[in-house]
Amino acid sequence: MPLAGKGMLLTSMDIDPSDEAEFNRWYDREHLLERVAIEGFVEARRYVAHQGSATQGSPKYLCLYSTASFDVLDSPAYRAALTNPTDWSKTTLARFKNMIRVIARITVSRGAGRGAALGILRLRPPADGKDQLRTALRDQLDPGQSDGIISMHLIESDPLLSRPITDDPPVSDPGAGDWFALIDGTHADAVSATLSARIGNNAVFKSMVISTGVYDLMWDLAKTDIPAV
Repeated sequence: MPLAGKGMLLTSMDIDPSDEAEFNRWYDREHLLERVAIEGFVEARRYVAHQGSATQGSPKYLCLYSTASFDVLDSPAYRAALTNPTDWSKTTLARFKNMIRVIARITVSRGAGRGAALGILRLRPPADGKDQLRTALRDQLDPGQSDGIISMHLIESDPLLSRPITDDPPVSDPGAGDWFALIDGTHADAVSATLSARIGNNAVFKSMVISTGVYDLMWDLAKTDIPAV
């Protein structure tokens, strides 16, 4: 499986331009390291919306955290981190806008490796027929010989754990039961075209699509990158 682990935390948010430099400083100097250091977290990847694309991602910033198992995302260690934020975190979190927070299971992951560009498509599955939908998506999420496509994945939100934990920051559209298709590619054009052709414009899925977006990788951090204490 190209995605490390079995669980994923997805967070996405906007930030006022006046706070953006401090926001990025917090993410890069404290938050990513703090999260990946939690027992059971494997890696994290930070993204920013690709500019000049018809499918530019929104919210602007996106982060994916992989965990060794899904249970890590409901573990005492993770909950302790959530309930005991640093002062810097408290200040920065209060500035988030349009936040999305999703705790999900990785149910499909095909191909090998990660790309410089990420396509993301948000689906709202029907109450019935989820097994059939998963099978249909699995057929589409196959990089095969597609030029510029590295790997493709499906993550399925847990409706209970993806609910807002607190009202600060507010989660405007949690979509607690939504699914997300992820497409890793070498460049934004390949990712955008594949998103549209495979899922976005596919009659089977079109009525379920909530949003699509393309993001550029900022940087990533693996557990093995953190110096042993």
